[in-house]
Amino acid sequence: MQETISTLPHESLTWHRAKKSDPRITVLLAEDHAVVREGLKVLLAAEPDIHVIAEVEAGPQAVRLAEKMKPDVIVMDFSMPLPNGLETARQIRAAAPSAKLLVLSAHSDEAYVEQMVAIGARGYLIKQISFLILSKAIRQVHRGNLFFSPSNESHFREHSWKAHGPVGAARSTPLPLSLREGEVLHLIAEGKANKQIADVLDISIKTVEKHRQHLMGKLDIHDTAGLTRYSIVAGMIENSVQLSGM
Repeated sequence: MQETISTLPHESLTWHRAKKSDPRITVLLAEDHAVVREGLKVLLAAEPDIHVIAEVEAGPQAVRLAEKMKPDVIVMDFSMPLPNGLETARQIRAAAPSAKLLVLSAHSDEAYVEQMVAIGARGYLIKQISFLILSKAIRQVHRGNLFFSPSNESHFREHSWKAHGPVGAARSTPLPLSLREGEVLHLIAEGKANKQIADVLDISIKTVEKHRQHLMGKLDIHDTAGLTRYSIVAGMIENSVQLSGM
C-alpha cells in the first residue's frame, strides 16, 4: 500500500514498505525534480530485482528516510536542496552507513567526484547516461563495487597512476602494512564507516581511527578517496571499478 506524508507545505514523500524476505535491491530515490523522480521510479519498477521503497525531494527527508528504512542503495541528485548535495551525502552516510550511495549529477567536474568519493559515495553518474547504465550501476554498487561515468572513471584511474604508479607495478610490490591495517584499508575502500569496520573486525572505533591514521601516515595519503584509489591500484579490491560504457 502506498503511503503519502506531508511534513511541510512544499514537501511530500511517498514510499512502499519492503518485506524483510524480499530479495530485491531496495532503493531510495532522492531527487528534487518531480518529473525526473517519477520517471526513474517508473523505469526502476520494471526491473525485477530492484524495488524503490522511498522517494524524497529534499535533503532532510532523504536523511530521515535513509535512517528509518535502511535501503540497500540510495540514488541521490548531486544538486539536492536543503542544505546541499555534499552535506546531504555526509548526513546520509552518518545516518545509514550500510547504504550504498550512488550520485546522479549534471556536473562532470573531477572535483565533485573527488568530494563525493571522499564522503563515501560508491558511484557517480552524469545525468546524460542511459537508464540501462543506471540500473547496472545500482546493481554494481549494491555488490560493493565502484561505478563511474566514462570521463570520471578515466580521471579516477589517471589520478591513481600519478599518485601510485601503474597497476601492475603496484600489485607486484608488497604493501608496507600490517595484516590488520590491510584489513582496515580494504574495508575503507568498500565504503564502510568506522563503526562498521569496528563491528566487522570486532575492535573498538578508537582502534579503527588509529589504524586509519597509521595508514594515512604510512602511505602519505590524507583522505578517504586517496585510500580507495590506492586499494584499487594495489589490487586489494580487484575489478571493483566499473566503467559505465562497458
